[in-house]
Amino acid sequence: MRRTTRSALAVTTTMSLAGLAALTGCTSAGTTSGNTGEARTTLTLGMTQDIQGWDPTSQPPYQGWAASAVYDTLIRCSATGQPEPEVATSWTFAPNNMGVTARLRSGMKFSDGSPLDAAAVKANFEYSKTHGGGAARFKDMTVTTPDKSTVKIALSKPNPLLTGRLCDLRLGSPKFLASGKTNKAPVGSGPYTLDASATTAGSTYAFTKNDAYFDSKRFPYKKLVIKVITNETATINALKTGQIDGSLITQATYSQAEAAGLKTMWQKSEVTRLLITDHLGKKVPALGNVDVRRAMNMVFDKDSIAKNLYRGLASPTAQIFRDGTQARIKDLKDPYPYDVAAAKALMAKAGYAKGFSLEMPYLQGQGLDALMPVVKQQLGLINIKVKQVTLSGPNAIGDLLSGKYPVPMWALGNYADSRQDITDYILSDGIWNVEHQQDATVTKLWNKISNETSEQSAKDQQALNRYVIDQAWFVPMVDTGTIYASNPKVKINKSTDPSGLHPQLWDFQ
Repeated sequence: MRRTTRSALAVTTTMSLAGLAALTGCTSAGTTSGNTGEARTTLTLGMTQDIQGWDPTSQPPYQGWAASAVYDTLIRCSATGQPEPEVATSWTFAPNNMGVTARLRSGMKFSDGSPLDAAAVKANFEYSKTHGGGAARFKDMTVTTPDKSTVKIALSKPNPLLTGRLCDLRLGSPKFLASGKTNKAPVGSGPYTLDASATTAGSTYAFTKNDAYFDSKRFPYKKLVIKVITNETATINALKTGQIDGSLITQATYSQAEAAGLKTMWQKSEVTRLLITDHLGKKVPALGNVDVRRAMNMVFDKDSIAKNLYRGLASPTAQIFRDGTQARIKDLKDPYPYDVAAAKALMAKAGYAKGFSLEMPYLQGQGLDALMPVVKQQLGLINIKVKQVTLSGPNAIGDLLSGKYPVPMWALGNYADSRQDITDYILSDGIWNVEHQQDATVTKLWNKISNETSEQSAKDQQALNRYVIDQAWFVPMVDTGTIYASNPKVKINKSTDPSGLHPQLWDFQ
């Protein structure tokens, strides 16, 4: 899947919007401890959501440190989305992004001893066509192997996001993929191997460095430990006492992190939103009416949410694309300003004055604790009765994206290339477009965008943006971002994540 990002909310209370203005920040002092001495051999990271097992096709980039530890990709994407060497050392793209020919690094092996050669890469592409939430992304790819060190990928139609697709696919041993036991333990070629004896699924994942890795110097720690901590109070305490070296936090504990002497990294790269994916009303008939979707937009006071829930570390927005991207419409006036009376009138016009019921999924540990009660309260003003369905365990993300719940609420990170966001959130096979419903206007505009460079397609990307705004496919609330807090003894020069969400595993030095 694309990425599972969390909202950076400041409070965990069921306070109404009217009372939000009374909220004030609090600061508590603390000390930072942890690994001492000049030679720090273990890096311990906190993770706010458990992994979904070890299948290479089910590894999200968001907090994907475990996957990055054990799996390689064909190429690696830089912070700006440009290709960099990994398993492939060189590549040549076909005109119009109709394919690519890649030369592979020689001598690479999986942890089971099998070779990571052209045949293995082909096996992974074939596996990806029928497994994982992103299977549709690879179905158009025909892979051939001219020799054991060369992979040729051909497409039947242009794909402007081919580079990103090559960066997404994590490579596992073909024997492992064929075993039917991909969730038991990983078999990859990455810089670390799983230490099963020190691992407790759902709690702690331990890894030992693969000294034979081709880029071993880029990963200085002999051991990597990842701890699943879904409670933010527990997270900040673990950071302050040195039990972990880094984790994502929210505004709720930002002042505590700074007071404790932790390093903080703030990246504004998310938009908090509701995703109304049942545009045709097949699952919830009311959602098929555009006036209902517009009314849902008009009951949220975005200024108050930005100021009080996010403590000013956010700004109201009426669109889902982040600043600086081609699809972003500069100086857009919000077409759905906060107006509960107007929202009620739209509901009556649509024939839903009495409202309807809606199940909305919720995951703990994602910073949504404060926003969920506000969403329930405000939609209740137009008689939309929201039933919160709490998802947990290793299948939580799969359930969230299954299509059972047509209106997920999430703070989704945005790529530097907005065409990637279009594919994930708007196209019918998009991972976060969970109902996967077709739309002729979207298809027509995407076909044009696919044959243009990013710069050439800016006008069409913005046209697509205007269309989904007009059709109210989303309820965007605020532009926000993630806060990463870390032990000062851990060096992080910068985050190279193209989604701008958090440091990548190789960023920790």
